[in-house]
Amino acid sequence: MRIIYKKFGIFKSSHHDRDFNLFLLAALFAGIGAGINASIFNNYLNDIFNLSEEIRGLLEVPREAPGFFILLILATLSFLGDVRIAMLGMAAAGLGMLGLGLLSPTFALMIIWMMMYSLGTHMIMPVTPSIGMTLSKQESFGSRLGTVSAFGLIGSIVAYVFIFLGFHYMQMSYQTAFITGTVFYVFAAFSIGFMKKSEPEVRKAKFVFRKRYTLFYVLSVISGARNQIFMTFAPWVLIKVFDVKPQMFAILGMVVALVSIGTRKMIGKLIDSKGERFVLTAEAFLLFVICLGYAFSDMLFTAKVAVVIIAACYVIDNSMSAVEMARSTYVRKIAVDVADVTPTLSTGVSLQHIASMVIPVFGGLLWAAAGYEAVFIAAAVIAFLNFILSRKIVIT
Repeated sequence: MRIIYKKFGIFKSSHHDRDFNLFLLAALFAGIGAGINASIFNNYLNDIFNLSEEIRGLLEVPREAPGFFILLILATLSFLGDVRIAMLGMAAAGLGMLGLGLLSPTFALMIIWMMMYSLGTHMIMPVTPSIGMTLSKQESFGSRLGTVSAFGLIGSIVAYVFIFLGFHYMQMSYQTAFITGTVFYVFAAFSIGFMKKSEPEVRKAKFVFRKRYTLFYVLSVISGARNQIFMTFAPWVLIKVFDVKPQMFAILGMVVALVSIGTRKMIGKLIDSKGERFVLTAEAFLLFVICLGYAFSDMLFTAKVAVVIIAACYVIDNSMSAVEMARSTYVRKIAVDVADVTPTLSTGVSLQHIASMVIPVFGGLLWAAAGYEAVFIAAAVIAFLNFILSRKIVIT
């Protein structure tokens, strides 16, 4: 642990910072649990339940529903304080993974446990930066949150190595993998539990709609639609068309995590130096190319070459999640009132989840009717629209 602290430049400043060290430990453990789930979940759905493309698309409705309602959920639980909410989220995610591994004899029960896991992760995400900043001084917000993120990525890499070794060499079962993920989420919950509890903060379930923020709202919907197409159908293409196994997803996950360490810092610098319009426009153009890669690789190349191209597209897309920072800083810079920022971002998240629940349903139907290529051609159209709208960003 001491070596890791030195690596990320925080050993001296946080050696005696008990709560922040516990928070880093929780991020590490939660990263392992999340990495295990990310590596195996789609293969689990395919191998255990043999889902069709239509059902896979429909499954995103219950899976994303907790994200849509998270603003109301957090407002209801605000009396607990952020630390207790994070601990409860870790426990819920662990319970969801336990249910997926041991308590899902039917598809209907699996959906319940999947929603439990989704609820837990959606509870953790919004309070993580809040806790991190509470444990930091204002001048070190960025570096401390970056350190928390880095520990999560390290946890993910550990998980990917575990899944690769387990499935490739030890014939590991999905049950064993899910139980292991549960154990690490429990460790994360205990780590959070030993922290000093934050004072409860009353959150109002507040949505903000101003004409000035219209472009942000539209970009949020388009981003949610595009993200969900990739999240749902990109791994499904690799599984259904190219028969990619969990151990290969573990390798891809490791590559994504390692690349993301560099891209997060690079994207942050580009936002500061080039601005939000440049970053979001570049993202949209790159995503347009990636969509075409998914849609036409199998038509233009041999299967071996096509799967490499599509795997590369998978890695690049998953390494670009940090671009979301540009949408957040855009809102902060155009905000009429600083008090608008958090509720406006929350409104954007809710709009994203509307798209996240609706788009996969149509994507699954489109795949069944015209093939997976049609899904990614539609995604390319969305990416092109995103490009046009991103060019309209003006900071005033």
